[in-house]
Amino acid sequence: MLIHRLAMAAAILAPLLGLLWADITIGPAGAWLAPLFLLVVVAAVDEVLGMLRTGGHQVVAWSAHAGALMIALATLAPLAWSIRGLPYPPHCPLGQLGWPWAAMGLAVGLAFFAEMLRYRDAHGVVVRVSLVVMTVAYAGLLSSFLVALRLFHDNAWGMAALVSMVFVVKFSDTGAYTFGRLLGKRKLAPILSPKKTVEGAIGGLATGCAAAVVFFVWIAPRIVGTSGPVGPWWGWLLFGVLVTLAGMVGDLAASILKRDMGCKDSSRWMPGLGGVLDVIDSLLVGGPVAYLCWAAFLGPEA
Repeated sequence: MLIHRLAMAAAILAPLLGLLWADITIGPAGAWLAPLFLLVVVAAVDEVLGMLRTGGHQVVAWSAHAGALMIALATLAPLAWSIRGLPYPPHCPLGQLGWPWAAMGLAVGLAFFAEMLRYRDAHGVVVRVSLVVMTVAYAGLLSSFLVALRLFHDNAWGMAALVSMVFVVKFSDTGAYTFGRLLGKRKLAPILSPKKTVEGAIGGLATGCAAAVVFFVWIAPRIVGTSGPVGPWWGWLLFGVLVTLAGMVGDLAASILKRDMGCKDSSRWMPGLGGVLDVIDSLLVGGPVAYLCWAAFLGPEA
């Protein structure tokens, strides 16, 4: 199992690093990562719908896919100005974050409309609409913050913002797994996720904070081109704590969804890792928290 996990992780990491390099050096910020983002959103929605079917829920699948895709495309709307070589309009009423939220409103309406088309009786309508809205918000709206991080401020700062979140979350995941295997005795959530331990959570938190310090002291300056560390020292630690905790919540959120639907993994097309949601679950909740941190005290204008 471990060999499969490492092999699949390497197979994902190598092309991802190539895309990150291309995205910061060739063309407008986000252009190379945009197709990957769209594929991830489509796959994530499909996996959530698969789990819902396993749990006995028959929702209108096309409304969930359409709603999430609207959010994904709306999130990428600012790229239209970058591709044309124009700055994003500073007085746009939507701003950059308003696009996906406006699309979320349309997606809610679409979920109701889809139920109207097949309406025969009122039994289960509220549940089905709620599940579609949950799917769209979970797989689509939360994912939009990955794009928001990439488009933060400018090309270099946006790449630093995105990589910082992934770097801290994934290192904290690794730390939690390692400390849990070596020292874990007390169950963190015995019913929800029996393998997670208190010792693993503490180790993950310590590893996440250490990863944040490493990133902001040595890696971020090379990305944004500064001569010294990025942000205040307390900001590195606060970022590490908040993003690590958010990642843990994201991981447990996926666990509660899978357990409620009777699924072990969101999918099995990646041996050793599961599905797309099994890879990005911690990033989905970590993204909004990381964006707030960058906007509040880590960005160049903070």
